[in-house]
Amino acid sequence: MLHYRLDGPEQGQPLVLAPSLGTSTRLWEPQLPALARTFRVLRFDLPGHGGSKTLQAGTMEDLAKLVLDVAAAEGMESFHYAGVSIGGAIGATLAARHPGRLRSLAMICSSARFGEPGTWRERAELVRAEGTAPLLAATARRWFAGPPDQALLDDLRDADPAGYAACCDALSGYDLRGELADITVPTLVVAGREDPATPPPHARELADGIPGAMLVEIPGAAHLATADQPARVTQALLAYLPAVPGMQVRREVLGDAHVDRAVARTTGFTRDFQDLITRYAWGEIWTRPGLDRRTRSCVTLTALVARGHLDELAMHVRAALRNGLTPDEIGEVLLQSAIYCGVPAANAAFAVAQRVLAEPEVPGE
Repeated sequence: MLHYRLDGPEQGQPLVLAPSLGTSTRLWEPQLPALARTFRVLRFDLPGHGGSKTLQAGTMEDLAKLVLDVAAAEGMESFHYAGVSIGGAIGATLAARHPGRLRSLAMICSSARFGEPGTWRERAELVRAEGTAPLLAATARRWFAGPPDQALLDDLRDADPAGYAACCDALSGYDLRGELADITVPTLVVAGREDPATPPPHARELADGIPGAMLVEIPGAAHLATADQPARVTQALLAYLPAVPGMQVRREVLGDAHVDRAVARTTGFTRDFQDLITRYAWGEIWTRPGLDRRTRSCVTLTALVARGHLDELAMHVRAALRNGLTPDEIGEVLLQSAIYCGVPAANAAFAVAQRVLAEPEVPGE
């Protein structure tokens, strides 16, 4: 398993931070204090980098599965994700091929394709033969527009050649240009205006191809924008990550499984509606302090019975159980609705509720 570190409150929304090729968890240290105030932050090292052993991972899909293993070890069924360069590519692979696992995606100085495959194969051969030392001078020029961060260059120097070369192999076979439209989670794309490795046109291709993606270009930043312009990257992430207010409450009330299915079914056509209900129903109404969630469930059940919205009623019977109502209390709400909403409406509602209550393990959906 990959080496990783955890920071932030245990109850915070999970956020996975991925490094670039040749770096370690150190890459995200400038952003960590701000992000870890509210998020449960998991940072990992690539195979053969930092504290990770060299593992069999020669494709981007292999790397994506290693990240899922790490997240699963911490009980993160779904999570926000931000990655730099190859880290962003891993995130895009997860979003496109493992729908429902990401809650949001941030790709920083990344791309849908990192140049010609032969270039990466040549670099892999060089590193296997001579180690990473021959890369240091040229890499410093690519990574930094300002003064180099020696600690990050030391990460490159200390990377295991076999692990580094395997990541080069993964990059040589990576081409997600035909799958960008499959990414349906809220996505932020960040470009460094002075990045020679993945210049702004790479970011624009991502933003144009991913439905609804937001693009931010950062002046004075080369390939490692998190280190080159740390405050600007932090600001971009903090402005973006709360772009889905209410998602935490929506998950707590409806359950991860239900929300993950809804996210997986989201298309470019339905994205704005999903964003609307998450922001306003769950981010504005369900978070108000005037009523507790048990009471809000009672009100919601009654309203759904009155309007005959039986599909939504089934979902909110499950939600009511998650919010602490007992089956008997749900029955009392439906009895009350029979008087004020009509017996036929309540009769249909009882049938729906009885079916839901007979489902196995309803509260833990």
